Amino acid sequence: MAAPKAPKLGGTGTVTLDEAVFAAEVKPHLVHEAVRAEQNARRAGTVATKSRGLVSGGRAKPWRQKGTGRARQGTIRAPQFTGGGHTFAKVPRQFIQKVNKKAAKTALRSALASHASEGTIAIVSADSFTEPSTKLARGLVEGSGLQAPLVVVALHEEENLRKSFRNLERVAIIGPSELEVSALVWARSLLVTEAALPLVQGRAQ
Repeated sequence: MAAPKAPKLGGTGTVTLDEAVFAAEVKPHLVHEAVRAEQNARRAGTVATKSRGLVSGGRAKPWRQKGTGRARQGTIRAPQFTGGGHTFAKVPRQFIQKVNKKAAKTALRSALASHASEGTIAIVSADSFTEPSTKLARGLVEGSGLQAPLVVVALHEEENLRKSFRNLERVAIIGPSELEVSALVWARSLLVTEAALPLVQGRAQ
């Protein structure tokens, strides 16, 4: 199998991609597992409600046991009273879902390989942006046929390029170390700078 290639925006020719990463077998079940783990890791898990033991007041019976014609009650802090505690009170919890390192890398390779096989990945040189230019960034995207939502992977020091793309709608700019499987699944197109490409490939190997 020939090594996959990606078009180079703002220039001519193509860029050869790492076959071990961008031509890897796509494993949807691992991609799904990684996305779930990443989304769960973002959950704060701080929701909490009070049980009847935590609600203040209600030390005495609201009325005597017999003779009133009403059902017997022991406290006004029981769940059936307004202001009472919750029957199954929510408590803070963690939603962290463990994913093995090998499985996480396989999922990242699968997501990258999926973009390569569908032809939705392109490479751009930060040297094309001598100054921030949203007009130039929009022209590159529209001329290449890349569709939004678009994920741009660029180094933090490639400031002109990052500023050029950040004002475009449905475009997310991510550093190579911040790239997650969920971002690749969300994106219909992927744009990687030449300087960031080796770091992206290194993370997935």
